[in-house]
Amino acid sequence: MNKRLVLLRAQTRPEWLDYNGHVRDAYYLLVFSHAVDALMERIGMDAAARERGGHTLYTAELHLRYLREIRQQAELRVEGRLLEHDAKRLRLYLSLHRDEEADAAAGCELMLLNVDPGLGRSAPFSAPVRHSLDALARRQAGLPWPEDCGRRIEMR
Repeated sequence: MNKRLVLLRAQTRPEWLDYNGHVRDAYYLLVFSHAVDALMERIGMDAAARERGGHTLYTAELHLRYLREIRQQAELRVEGRLLEHDAKRLRLYLSLHRDEEADAAAGCELMLLNVDPGLGRSAPFSAPVRHSLDALARRQAGLPWPEDCGRRIEMR
């Protein structure tokens, strides 16, 4: 069974480039944000489900690491790893890859919170979403823990 979860494929755009010819930092986050949208589709939180139930994911926290340069005209791939989840939250690791390279160009660890906007607060995942998350966790069981998860910014 393939445990890899490819969430998104994209291509850099000329307007993403800075004065050095590199993709600007904000566009890494944009690509990761679109990958979260793709995950929502896969776990049953698509537009129709949001319309019916009102629940959505909010980003509570994230840590983004830039590991390799991305220059113009690169094909991009985002892979996702569900690290853990509970009744209302999920911890996700996303890796951004250039072309078909195995090594990541960037990594993003996120804590996402299930929110009922009508109530204005967090709420438990619906049963179908919880089952999807449980199935994804089983599918990815045994994968190595991403090396840069849980890091903090510090100077020594």
